[in-house]
Amino acid sequence: MPKDAPRRWDRRMQQRLAHGEAAALAELYDRFASLVHGLAHRVLGDESGADRITREVFGHIWENPDAYDPRQGPLRSWLATLTHQRAVRRLRQTEAAALARGGAGTTEDLERKVRRASAAARADYIVTAMPAPLRAALELAYFQRRDYRQTAADLGVTEDEARRRLRLGLQLLSTAIDTSPASGTSRDHGTAR
Repeated sequence: MPKDAPRRWDRRMQQRLAHGEAAALAELYDRFASLVHGLAHRVLGDESGADRITREVFGHIWENPDAYDPRQGPLRSWLATLTHQRAVRRLRQTEAAALARGGAGTTEDLERKVRRASAAARADYIVTAMPAPLRAALELAYFQRRDYRQTAADLGVTEDEARRRLRLGLQLLSTAIDTSPASGTSRDHGTAR
């Protein structure tokens, strides 16, 4: 597959949506609904909330097809950012309403919860988006507690290659940690356009 194939697909999808092609929305939904729902669920921890966010995201795309600009980055990243922003906003609203009703916790607790949920959602996105060889190495090391030598043997690669894959995978995952005081959406996968 040519290197520009995903970008061409993104541009063509945006054009099809701009022309009001319902089949394009269905194709986009089939391709990315599990990503959108999974990220929303990771932030909210709530199935019905994730369902609502998924409907909102795809409704927004249908009503605003020009909101996405293919020149600014991959459609997948834009969708993840849009989802993350909406889910964090919903989490803040829900938790703030609970605090206002006299629920346990403080505003600081709310912000910590939002930061944790955001970092977890970013980590999930990063893992699902990373190349399969890196993901396989990380899964062996984390879930099966393999060291780099065992990972190399399991993957049939050299020890140097196993170390390289683990290092790159961990470097990618480290970008999920948001150390800023605000939960922030600026360090996410780009900004929604």
